Amino acid sequence: MKTRFINTFIVSALLILPTLNFAQAPPLGTTANFVLFSTNGAVSNSGISHLTGNIGTNNGSSTAFGNVNGVMHDGDAASAQAAADLLITYNLLNSSIPAFFPAPLLGNGQILIDGIYSISSAATLNLDLTLNAQGNTSAVFIIKIQGSFSTNANSKIKLINGAQACNVFWKVEGLVSMATGTSMKGTIIANNGAIEMNTGDTLEGRALSTAGAVTVDGVLAYTPIGCGSPVLNGPSAPTLGYGACYAIFSGNGAVSNSGITNITGDIGSNNGSATGFNPLLVNGSIHPLPDVSTAQCAADLLVAYNYLNTLPYDIELLYPVQFGNNLVLTPHTYRMNGAATFTDTVFLNALGNANAVFVIQLNGALSTSTYSNVVLINGAQSKNVYWKIEGAVSINNYSTFRGTIICNNGALGAFNTGVTLDGRSLTTTGAVTTTAINAVAPMIPPSCGSVGIANPAAVKSNKAVEFYPNPFKTYTTIRLNDVTYTKNTELWIYNILGEVMINKLLTKQSTTIETSNLPSGLYFYKVDVNNKTIQSGKLISQ
Repeated sequence: MKTRFINTFIVSALLILPTLNFAQAPPLGTTANFVLFSTNGAVSNSGISHLTGNIGTNNGSSTAFGNVNGVMHDGDAASAQAAADLLITYNLLNSSIPAFFPAPLLGNGQILIDGIYSISSAATLNLDLTLNAQGNTSAVFIIKIQGSFSTNANSKIKLINGAQACNVFWKVEGLVSMATGTSMKGTIIANNGAIEMNTGDTLEGRALSTAGAVTVDGVLAYTPIGCGSPVLNGPSAPTLGYGACYAIFSGNGAVSNSGITNITGDIGSNNGSATGFNPLLVNGSIHPLPDVSTAQCAADLLVAYNYLNTLPYDIELLYPVQFGNNLVLTPHTYRMNGAATFTDTVFLNALGNANAVFVIQLNGALSTSTYSNVVLINGAQSKNVYWKIEGAVSINNYSTFRGTIICNNGALGAFNTGVTLDGRSLTTTGAVTTTAINAVAPMIPPSCGSVGIANPAAVKSNKAVEFYPNPFKTYTTIRLNDVTYTKNTELWIYNILGEVMINKLLTKQSTTIETSNLPSGLYFYKVDVNNKTIQSGKLISQ
């Protein structure tokens, strides 16, 4: 009777004082970096699994894993340290004193508050089990199971009111088996037992075994964030210099387009021509021939390439030909040592850090499938994504690519029909071809319009204003050779009868106007700055 009274009192006190911590999170040491680990047992995968965190075993092998957003450690110093740290964590959990003793069948809408729970036999999770932190983000949940632990299909752990997966711990004596579609939260430590995860399972946490195999089949598993885990910033971004002004550029090679292509950013080559782009569809300057701007861009591009090429990598993606396939990457420097085939989707997850930088170093060519897609999630921004590629690049039809591509000694040979480029396509050497694409260079510096000369003829001219082409057919571009003229400047075009045909404010250094509505013939123009004419002359429509 006295024992029952004491237990009732403890439960009542917990409800009255919801912010009080009755359990402490054990230190994980280096095992915090592992999403799958066994001290003594094989770690294996089948199907396409998406894993964030290190994977390994201290006595066995890791097999059949594709690209992993983490480092593989089998029988090395890192796995030995993880094994030692895991034993410490297990002993702390095993010796913790429980305050609650739920029935072996967990879930079915059950709600648990923070604390230490103990089940004296094997346990099963069915349907939903909710962990309620009651507004305390530091609330810790420890569930000790003195036997095996299994989950039924589509069972779920739900976290509410500030509960975090990094503060949830499962200590299991024996086998852990998760049925298809299970959604699990927390760090699972199986003592002397295997861990099995099946198709469609999701784990926000870790699956760790002191002695037993860890097997997964087509799962999503990732180490949790929070609880003092480091914020991932990724590497420092390269300095693009004047390369930031360009959406499409080659340091040495022709740049050409066919079809209806829309571009935001400059277009050009420092050793070749830029052809086929409609100025009416380009929000920027077209540099048809090399000029001061393209020379500066080529020099700055080489600096950016050299930085990216020598940047130490954090994670090697071991299977370049399997790149994509819904792979999730976090802010790091990644390397692939070989040509890559990008299929389906890759997710870039900034983990809530809008300034996080992603660098993908590819020591080979890159090709994509049709409808391939780079997806930015949790604050990731295209301006912070960089692809360093050694070799040719081919982006297939209707793909969406994000980030700045810096290609070395390779043609950006095919940006095919329907491609969307949220970024830049820059190569040190090689042709660039586009076919009916949409490209927007992010974060174009405001100084871009004041560097270089888009019209080569203007180099030899002392005119304040240049028109090209002239004669023209469907469009002409007006360039103000003094950037100070971009304020209060007005263009007037008259026919031979003195009637105003076009009147337009010129607010940029380079402005393209449509002239398809002007009949063939002779026209006159004047350009006024602050209501004073600075230049006048003749134009010819063909």
